[in-house]
Amino acid sequence: MHGPCLVTDDTAPMRAALSLARRGLGNTWPNPAVGCVIMRDGLVVGRGWTQPGGRPHAETEALRRAGEAARGATVYVTLEPCSHWGRTPPCSQALIQAGVARVVIATRDPDPRVDGRGIAQLRAAGIEVVEGMLEAEAREQIAGFASRNERGRPLTLLKLATSLDGRIATGTGESQWITGPEARRRGHELRGQYDAVMVGAGTALADDPDLTCRLPGYAPVPTVRVVADSRLRLPLTARMLGNAAEAPVWVLTRPGHPAEKLEALRAAGAEVVELPASEEGQGLDPGAMLRALAERGITRLMIEGGASLAASLLRADLVDRLAWFHAPVAIGAEGRAGLDEMGITRLASAPRFTLLSEEALGPDRLLMLQRA
Repeated sequence: MHGPCLVTDDTAPMRAALSLARRGLGNTWPNPAVGCVIMRDGLVVGRGWTQPGGRPHAETEALRRAGEAARGATVYVTLEPCSHWGRTPPCSQALIQAGVARVVIATRDPDPRVDGRGIAQLRAAGIEVVEGMLEAEAREQIAGFASRNERGRPLTLLKLATSLDGRIATGTGESQWITGPEARRRGHELRGQYDAVMVGAGTALADDPDLTCRLPGYAPVPTVRVVADSRLRLPLTARMLGNAAEAPVWVLTRPGHPAEKLEALRAAGAEVVELPASEEGQGLDPGAMLRALAERGITRLMIEGGASLAASLLRADLVDRLAWFHAPVAIGAEGRAGLDEMGITRLASAPRFTLLSEEALGPDRLLMLQRA
């Protein structure tokens, strides 16, 4: 029987911290998902990750588990410890008070309230600080948090489930199911890793989706369901309003609707957010929608349709990533396209994406792409 394996380099503990951080994706907004591992004499004495709702922070959880063993230890944390007072004291001070000797950080905090201040406080207290360990992986994990801080909008993922020829339904509107059960399960996994999922009013009317993540072990913080509904067409009988008390429903619309319609939606459990119309006068301004979601704390947004909403966000260059599920079936020109008109006359102006990964899901495939 083998005893504990002694660890002598920084890479493996940081990979463990990154693995812990992944547990928080979709559950920690408005805070980032962070992981922390504490080691002393080559052995793990504490570990933690950001808890649902964003508190407690990863360092607080790891220090609680380590107890007195944290004194003189090395701390591996995927994001710079916070240095500002919020609902709880800053993590930089907690680490100092615990008497840790060394802190290895994957990436700095993009929050302007921190951004180097936590590191400065640790060094001022005589703690050795190492920066940049597996930084690219850590930046990927906090991409939504960084986007909200640096661009004022969430990281956006557009999900498309289409036939080989880019159709999301037949000409009669039949769409269930173009992709198989493995692909649909993967779609739910993605949903559980995002703070909010958004659809257009047309999709809400045609499909009456629930939009919750229905997989065991996912989304202890319910995914926010967002409907872009400029004409306020969402019926009070919509499935998502039936469980609005368990998972929030936000309706984005234009000003000027009758007060009784607004009050009826609010009484049904929806939060109604009034926003400017787009420059074309049709629908909502896509940038205003994303800014409004960021202001409410959303860091990671998944767009699930429909064709009009997807096209408007692509035209505005607001889609960061694309999850393209495609099935080995051809529907033809009479089918419904996954995107509305984009107004593109030259290929040079078409949005382009680069491949990140590809996976087989039964008979279907998922291509993950990012904006070029």
